[in-house]
Amino acid sequence: MRLWKISPLAMMWAIGAPLIAGGVLVFQAWTLAQTLDQAIRLSVAPSELWGQMLLIASLIALRALLIWSGEMAASKASEHIKQQLRQQFFSELLARGPAWSRQTPTGSLTTAILDQVQALDGYLQRFLPATISAAILPLAFAIIIIPVDWVVALLFLISAPLIPLFMALIGMRAEAANQKHQLVLSRLSGVFADRIRGLFTLALMGRTQDEVDSVHSASKSLSSATMKVLRIAFLSSAVLELFAALGVAGVAVYIGLSYLGMLGESFSGFTLQHGLFCLLLAPEVYNPLRQMAASYHDRATAKAAVQALHQLYEQLPDYTDTSLAQPVKSPLIQRQAPGTNGIVLQARQFALQTPQGRDILLPSNFDLCINKPVALMGESGIGKTSLLETIAGLRPYGSGELVQYFAENEYVLIGQQPFIGLGSIRQFLLAVNPQATEEQLWTALEQAQAANFVKSLAQGLDTVLGTRGHGVSGGQAHRLALARLFLTNPKLVLLDEPTAYLDGQTRDAVTRAILRFAQGRALLVVTHDEEMAASIGQVWHIQNQRIYKDMP
Repeated sequence: MRLWKISPLAMMWAIGAPLIAGGVLVFQAWTLAQTLDQAIRLSVAPSELWGQMLLIASLIALRALLIWSGEMAASKASEHIKQQLRQQFFSELLARGPAWSRQTPTGSLTTAILDQVQALDGYLQRFLPATISAAILPLAFAIIIIPVDWVVALLFLISAPLIPLFMALIGMRAEAANQKHQLVLSRLSGVFADRIRGLFTLALMGRTQDEVDSVHSASKSLSSATMKVLRIAFLSSAVLELFAALGVAGVAVYIGLSYLGMLGESFSGFTLQHGLFCLLLAPEVYNPLRQMAASYHDRATAKAAVQALHQLYEQLPDYTDTSLAQPVKSPLIQRQAPGTNGIVLQARQFALQTPQGRDILLPSNFDLCINKPVALMGESGIGKTSLLETIAGLRPYGSGELVQYFAENEYVLIGQQPFIGLGSIRQFLLAVNPQATEEQLWTALEQAQAANFVKSLAQGLDTVLGTRGHGVSGGQAHRLALARLFLTNPKLVLLDEPTAYLDGQTRDAVTRAILRFAQGRALLVVTHDEEMAASIGQVWHIQNQRIYKDMP
C-alpha cells in the first residue's frame, strides 16, 4: 500500500523541505561562527559586521520558512490521503454489501473508517518526514565536519546510531502495546454501539445495570491499554534525551580540553571559528533523531491501525493509481436494454452460495416479468433474503447468468428491517421523490395504511424519528417504507416480509395496495403468509436448494 502515491507532490516537498533546511543550517552555523570569531578574536568593529548579521537573519528566516512549508505540505498530504482512504474503505463497504457488513459490529466499522484511519495522521505528518531527515542529515553533518575536526565527526558517528538502536528495542514493545490498544478500542466501540442500539430492549429485560458494568469494564481496559502506550512513549523520550545530551556534552568537553591544551599538541589546532561551528552544529546533529523519536509512537500506532484495518477488510487498497474504488455489482450480472416480451430479470443456471462456499441455491432458471407478480416462500434461513439481495446486486453469487433488463436506479428493495435515518417523516418520504406534493405524500401513506398513525402524531409529517426508526414500531416502520415505495416508479419491486408485523385487516389492505402498485411492473415478494401468497397468485417455493414453481 503506497500511500504517498495519493499525494506525491505534497509528500515530496514535506520530505525535501527539511533536507534543504538542513543545508541552510550548515551555512548559517558557519556564517555565525565566522562572525563571532571576527568579533571576539579579531576585534572587528560591529559596524563592519552588519552584512554578515543580515545574512544570518535571512538564513534564519529562510530556514523557518522551509520548515513551515514542509509542515504545511505534510498536513495537506495527510488530510488528502486520509480522505481518499476513508472514501476507499466506505466504497469497499458498499461494494461488499449487507451480507458482509452484517457480520461486523457497527462500532468496529465506525472505528476503522474514522479512528484507525485518523491514527495514520501522525505517521504521515511527523514520522515519515522525520525518518528521512534522521537517516540523511546526521550523516551529512558528520561528513561536513570531517575537514574541520575528525574527532568531533567520529563522536557524532558513534553516538548518533545509538539513538535509533535503542529506539528500535523500545519500539518492539510499543508496537505490541499499540496493537492491544487498537483491539481494545475497536472492541469498546462495538460494545458501546451495540448496547446503545439495544438500550430499549435491555431496559425491558431489566439488564441495564449489567450492561453498564460491561461497558465500564471495557472502558477500564481501554484506559489501562492507553496508559501502557503513554509509558512507553515517555520512556522512548527519556532514552533519546539521555543519548543526545551525552553526545553534545562529549563534543563540548572535547573542544574545551583542546582549547586548554590538555589533549596534547595534536589536538590543539582548533580555531575559535572551528570550535563554535562544531558546538553550533552538535545539537542539530541529534535534532532530526530527536524529532524521529518524538514521533516514533506514531509509527507504532499507525502500524497497529493498518493491521486492524487489514484484519477487518482482509486486504488494503492498492494505490498504484489514485482513482477511487466504486461499489460494483457481482461481475456476473449483466444489464441489457428492455425487450418487448415483458421480462425484467432472467436467470439461467443461476446458483447462489454463501461467502464460505456453502450452496444456498443450486443451478436454477427463472424469469421475473411485468404484470406477473410472484410470492416466494420457504423455511426461515433457506436463502430467500439472500436471493433478493443478489437480484438487487448487493451480493455476488456462485455461477450462471443473471440478466437485468432495467437500469440501476429502476428497482426498489425493502428488507425485513427497513432503515429509517434520523429526520422527519416528511424528509424520509421526500428522499425518493423531492417533487412530491403534500397530497401525494398523504395518498402514499393512505395506500400503506400509515396515514392514521401519522395523523395521530403531534407534529404529523414533521415528526422527527430517531436512527433506525426509533419512535415507531416495526409494523409502522414497514408501512412508512411502503409509503415511500409508492412515491417511486421502479420496474422491479423486491419486498421481504412486507406484512410480517401487521394484523389481518391491515395486511389485506396493504397487499391490495402493493398489487395495485405492481401493475405494469415486476414484483417478487418473500413471505411466510399463505394468505398473502394466495392473493399474489403465482407462488414459488425454495426447497432442497432449488426453486419450484409448483410444489413437487
